[in-house]
Amino acid sequence: MSSYLEKQQEAFKSNVISAAPKVSNKRTFAAPATSVPSPAPSTASNTSKPENKDAKRKREPQNVVYSQPAATGYGTEAFTQVTYVIEFLKKKDEPKSFRDILEYLSQVHVDEAKKRLIISILKKHDRVRWIPDPQSKAWDSGTFMHRPIINVRTKDDLIAYLQNKPDAQGVSVKDLKDGWPDCEEAINELEAEHKILVTRTKKDNHARMVWSNDPSLVHKIDPEFQVMWRQTELPSVDDLVRKLQEAGQKPASEDPSKRVKPPPKPKEKKKKAPRKGGRTTNTHMEHLLKDYSHLKR
Repeated sequence: MSSYLEKQQEAFKSNVISAAPKVSNKRTFAAPATSVPSPAPSTASNTSKPENKDAKRKREPQNVVYSQPAATGYGTEAFTQVTYVIEFLKKKDEPKSFRDILEYLSQVHVDEAKKRLIISILKKHDRVRWIPDPQSKAWDSGTFMHRPIINVRTKDDLIAYLQNKPDAQGVSVKDLKDGWPDCEEAINELEAEHKILVTRTKKDNHARMVWSNDPSLVHKIDPEFQVMWRQTELPSVDDLVRKLQEAGQKPASEDPSKRVKPPPKPKEKKKKAPRKGGRTTNTHMEHLLKDYSHLKR
């Protein structure tokens, strides 16, 4: 028995020696057990969902709100400059040269291209009036004035403007103030003279809209007659209707409170229209789609 084991041992050693040169000298290292991800049970994955959502929310980039820059100057854009020019001309209310406008904007020493852009916008703007200089052909010649929405500045101008309107629409006082800032005093005087009709705000009683009025249609009533009218007791509507009927006359109107209204009609339920036979595509269900409505009692 021992001889058999010895033979097996010697055979194993000889096999190992013969196979040694064929074995590669390169060694591979297995990854540590901690780095291998192990599948988590379903309960664990369910509990980790809120944590994962919170982590994702933290990683998401938040919208950053940038504050608006402070109004430290008149701006550099040409259209921004024109906005300030209109306010400047509106306050001055007199013709201003382009040199005056550039000095107001502090743009005297800017490039000529920017100056040409500003003056081209001003000449085409509907709120600016350009008055050309007939004695000069320079590109920056002429003067500029504010052009109001409604070119009215006196009481006579307002009356003429209202009378020449082609429609019966009123005129907004806000539009009048664009070219006539202190127009409310004149509006009050014209209203007292019955030359215009005025609607006012409920809160401050400021004029809001004006219309033309004809003072010849206003007639004075004797104060004594006004007192008599207020002291007279007018009959009720029922008495007027009764007296007219007794006199054999038909009243022009009747008391709406005594008008008998017919009872509301009940809404009729719409009957559902029977289904019309169309093209049958489910031929294998023809026995189920037959119309049996004629068998109803």
